[in-house]
Amino acid sequence: MAGENLTSAIISSSNLEHNYRLTLDRIPGHCRIMAVVKANAYGHDAAGTSKILERLGVRDFGVANIAEAASLRKQLTVSGHSEILAFSSPLPDHIARYLEHDIAATICDFNMLRAAESIASAHNVPLKVHVKIDTGMGRLGTTPENAFQLLEAAEKSPHLRLSGIYTHFAQSTSRDAFTGRQRDLFTQICSEFEHRMQRTFCKHAANSGGILCHDNAFFDMVRPGIMLYGYFPDDSVKGRADLKPVMLLSTKVMFIKEVEAGTTISYNRTWTAPSRRRIATLSAGYADGYPRTLSNRTTVSIRGKTFPQVGTITMDQFMVDLGNDRDVRVGDDALLFGGEGISAADLALTAGTISYELLCAVSSRVRRVFV
Repeated sequence: MAGENLTSAIISSSNLEHNYRLTLDRIPGHCRIMAVVKANAYGHDAAGTSKILERLGVRDFGVANIAEAASLRKQLTVSGHSEILAFSSPLPDHIARYLEHDIAATICDFNMLRAAESIASAHNVPLKVHVKIDTGMGRLGTTPENAFQLLEAAEKSPHLRLSGIYTHFAQSTSRDAFTGRQRDLFTQICSEFEHRMQRTFCKHAANSGGILCHDNAFFDMVRPGIMLYGYFPDDSVKGRADLKPVMLLSTKVMFIKEVEAGTTISYNRTWTAPSRRRIATLSAGYADGYPRTLSNRTTVSIRGKTFPQVGTITMDQFMVDLGNDRDVRVGDDALLFGGEGISAADLALTAGTISYELLCAVSSRVRRVFV
């Protein structure tokens, strides 16, 4: 009997493990891996993927904010033996939740540092913090000029535990001078600070692009994101590793009709049947994460055959042109991307976006099935 969810994201635990071990093989033995599971693990289900990665040995996880971090702790997805870092700069009102769930906070300025120290002191609980240095991304982080003072203040704060120092590359797949300057600036600041403090700290900078392109930027920890899920940060580094896509998105054929030549399909009548043919309606749409911008521009795979998508993609359904094919039946699986079908990267290119966005867009009403 078919499940109630007609659209499913099939998550391959073996491909996830493959990509993790491939990452592990690229870095030195002392280097830790922080698995980036923000945005519901790039659409792959943060709870399920985190459990698998923790079983494989991951003890550091990166998420976007305190809500995502608390969810992983409350679901008992990530054990108390593992660290979770929230990348967003916190609001003072949220610090108590960091303490409650043992989440490391990102500190970017003195105002936040003072607020964090005050609240941690009031609770009499130490707060783990990572200081972020903006070496050129221009998003979050203290300026290089203020970095040393902020690091020193964090280290000397009675109720803060400086657990890491990090930065983020603006164009990690490029070997240009800009990325090199980011790395060198970060190295210089950290080296001077560690020399002054007479101890070392966990330093991290490399995301997926950094792991693939900058082996002199591994430091003490790396932060793989998109490569864990089987895709490259961009086409310039395609083929640098044997990554395997983790998600396969499929839906069901829910209706088939025959139409005459001249029949128009879907909103705004953007496609017209050139002759008599069979049209299948599939149970997925842009509310499931299948972008409307793909309308009349892509294909799906059913019973191992490729069929063009036709008409405007709607919120809950879209149509494909079966031509005169008589093999396709109601209830058949239709492969939208992944597996032996079109890749999420190629589909994203057609949609005018990137694989990250397409994967993250797979909505919560799509059932995740781990296999």
